[in-house]
Amino acid sequence: MYYSSGNYEAFARPRKPEGVDDKKAWFVGAGLASMSGAAFLIRDGRMAGGRITIFEELKLPGGALDGIKEPEKGFVIRGGREMENHFECLWDLFRSIPSMELEDASVLDEFYWLNKDDPNFSLQRATVRQGEDAHTDGLFTLGDRGQKDVVKVFLATRAEMENKRIDEVFSKEFLESNFWMYWRTMFAFEEWHSALEMKLYLHRFIHHIGGLPDFSALKFTKYNQYESLVLPLYRWLLDQGVTFKFDTTVTDIDFDITADRKQATRLHWISEDVQGGIELGPDDLLFMTIGSLTENSDEGDQHTPAKLNEGPAPAWDLWRRIAAKDQSFGRPDVFAGDIAKTKWESATVTTLDERIPRYIQKICKRDPFSGKVVTGGIVTVRDSAWLMSWTVNRQPHFKQQPQDQIVVWVYSLFVDKPGDYVQKPMQECTGAEITQEWLYHLGVPVEDIPELAASGAKCVPCMMPYVTAFFMPRQAGDRPDVVPEGSANFAFIGQFSETTRDCIFTTEYSVRTGMEAAYQLLGIERGVPEVFNSTYDVRKLLAATSKLRDGEEVRLPGPALVRKKLLAKLDSTEIGEMLKEYDLVADE
Repeated sequence: MYYSSGNYEAFARPRKPEGVDDKKAWFVGAGLASMSGAAFLIRDGRMAGGRITIFEELKLPGGALDGIKEPEKGFVIRGGREMENHFECLWDLFRSIPSMELEDASVLDEFYWLNKDDPNFSLQRATVRQGEDAHTDGLFTLGDRGQKDVVKVFLATRAEMENKRIDEVFSKEFLESNFWMYWRTMFAFEEWHSALEMKLYLHRFIHHIGGLPDFSALKFTKYNQYESLVLPLYRWLLDQGVTFKFDTTVTDIDFDITADRKQATRLHWISEDVQGGIELGPDDLLFMTIGSLTENSDEGDQHTPAKLNEGPAPAWDLWRRIAAKDQSFGRPDVFAGDIAKTKWESATVTTLDERIPRYIQKICKRDPFSGKVVTGGIVTVRDSAWLMSWTVNRQPHFKQQPQDQIVVWVYSLFVDKPGDYVQKPMQECTGAEITQEWLYHLGVPVEDIPELAASGAKCVPCMMPYVTAFFMPRQAGDRPDVVPEGSANFAFIGQFSETTRDCIFTTEYSVRTGMEAAYQLLGIERGVPEVFNSTYDVRKLLAATSKLRDGEEVRLPGPALVRKKLLAKLDSTEIGEMLKEYDLVADE
């Protein structure tokens, strides 16, 4: 396997790999990594879909890409997915998956046209004092120390950032800036999370620094991620003959391990309470999704809090059993061993009439019933004790959603602190109480809050014990390589496998690991798309520098006459032109 950029590789069709007709593929988990891996085996590896089986513990595919209507509770979304134009592997996949909405179009076509016609951006990024504009005004408010912190982490080696927390490498000044508020609420970073992961994010998305304050960097699907992404891919895989075995928990995997070769030899599972399994030979390719950010999620309802489930976790327990067999299979408890630091809670609020949407419109400055961009991303309640954020995507967010309802997603980073209106931690609150806290920060008059929360909305809270597990401080070897050295027939995929070319908590990462695994195990002769190289593009770096300085010019040291002569010499060079273009020096 190798990486490539450019149309020459992007549009090439690889030849059929030798021996593919004799091989079978088995996938553990039916999340995006597995489904994309199966799609690449079929499209690029010419494997017959009937030779692919996907095992899933749940009763439906999609993993963390969810969106469902519960008969009694209402609509439920545990989280959302922010996407951008440089998710190279994701768009490589979905250019081949037919749209379920538009005739003679792919999912990529549908997404591309939608975001061309209705580009995303926010008109109010944050609020204070019960719905007032926080006037972040697109500024990062990074002083000299904060800017130096960013540069220091950006230039550091990966090894220097291993096993370090964000608050160990960033100053108090940085942690009080608008930049950190934008960043932590957009990506769900906590101060105790990985400095290495923070560094990788800076490199991966440096080209989007300018779009961070107003979310103009982001693109979203028309509906929830399940209906817009998972269902089209699932239907395509079924059409190709792929077998999905739901309500099936893979419990263990046997390996034959020697000094220079490792082979998976048996798969063990429980399906509908019956134990089963299958022997695996060299022509049986095994793709294992390890860990899970949504494992043991628990839903409450309007009158019941969600529970924190710290009990057995099948996805993590499977990885623990696998990891015990070879040191190259990773260290799962680095990520799943401290639930207090990896949990947070979200809630899905569905408004039932026009009363609450009036308050939403006042803040987002758009009609939430327009069918177009509404908030343009999360609105952060800057002075919330919970550090609450909420968002309204294009409506309807579900195809079966009534036209007079709005689906809102709410989440908090500090779930164990008492609220500002509801004097309880979010993790102890019912759906109605979470709605009350949200309405308070929307600016609803205090005397109207109880009635409006009770009759104007339904809310489903969801507690997720492991949702930020991949952000825990780590070092090389904590995550296994997608295809470990010596592997004859197996790969690790998903957010807890290691590919050094990208950063986690994105749909792109899941698809990239599935693609890399399929290409390596089957020997597909086409390059995996390289990660967008903005971190090596001086133009992107200069643009980011200008934005991080809130447009302030660079002040060169030394006497004014010396500075003037230096700038005069730069004027006639490409460097001088770029410094002016990105407003880093004055154009005199």
